[in-house]
Amino acid sequence: MNSAVVKGLYRGAKHGVLTSKQGRNFYKGNKTGSTGRHTKHGSYVIEWNKVRTYPVPDLTDFKLKAYVSHRTEKVSSKMPSPDDFIRL
Repeated sequence: MNSAVVKGLYRGAKHGVLTSKQGRNFYKGNKTGSTGRHTKHGSYVIEWNKVRTYPVPDLTDFKLKAYVSHRTEKVSSKMPSPDDFIRL
């Protein structure tokens, strides 16, 4: 019994890091999940309750721009030490 457990652990551990090129009939995936289902006729139906939506805040009076110009001045400051965070 114990040898079967050890053999199973060894078999699972010897694969290492998986790439998209390894294995037969194996799809690593991209961690996105499904957004629908396949039909028996070979088409794909999107299920809108599975589609991800991202809330965007109202940015009408937002003062910052999306990108920083290359002509901006470099700002440098000293690195804080742990003592700077301790209050006495």
